[in-house]
Amino acid sequence: MIENTLENNVAHITGIVESELSFHHEVYGEAFYQFYLKVPRLSESFDSLPVTISERLILEEGITVGQRLSVLGQFRSYNNYITEGNRLLLTIFAREYTVLDPDSFVKNPNNLFVNGFLCKKPVYRTTPFGREICDLLVAVNRAYNKSDYLPCIAWGRNARYCENLAIGENIKIWGRIQSREYQKKTDEGTLTKIAFEVSVCKLEI
Repeated sequence: MIENTLENNVAHITGIVESELSFHHEVYGEAFYQFYLKVPRLSESFDSLPVTISERLILEEGITVGQRLSVLGQFRSYNNYITEGNRLLLTIFAREYTVLDPDSFVKNPNNLFVNGFLCKKPVYRTTPFGREICDLLVAVNRAYNKSDYLPCIAWGRNARYCENLAIGENIKIWGRIQSREYQKKTDEGTLTKIAFEVSVCKLEI
């Protein structure tokens, strides 16, 4: 059962470490740390993605800013009970990592595959520039009867196809994990926040 849930959610990202390790949480005496990985896009821009890793996986030389890492793991969600507002926290949960040569070539540095179920009605819309988008929320089973809830965005023909999908539909998605800045109005003014989501390249029902 655990093997099947591992195969339902596979993330593989490669990039440059851009933040120091910071303590994230502890489970049964095992400490977990978080850092951000700067992952290139084809457009020559970057995604800044959070990675969570167990202390038991960190190699003796540690993880330092400027290192080039290849990280294999899962894209996971957690409930945030500390702050108000968006209570869904998203992170790449590392299962292993490799330190790479700074000049080594990686054809596709941002890959994700998930196999899950639609848990919310798809929301189809068009941007001010006429681009078609469909927002999906996909629940992916995890071991020990847990699930990850992953926001996904389909584009163009995929967006039109997803518009009428039913809640509960089993969906397989291939894509990449992206970071996106957005503005949120508060009593103190407008804040710039960062959302993490799956940009859908290919899907199957």
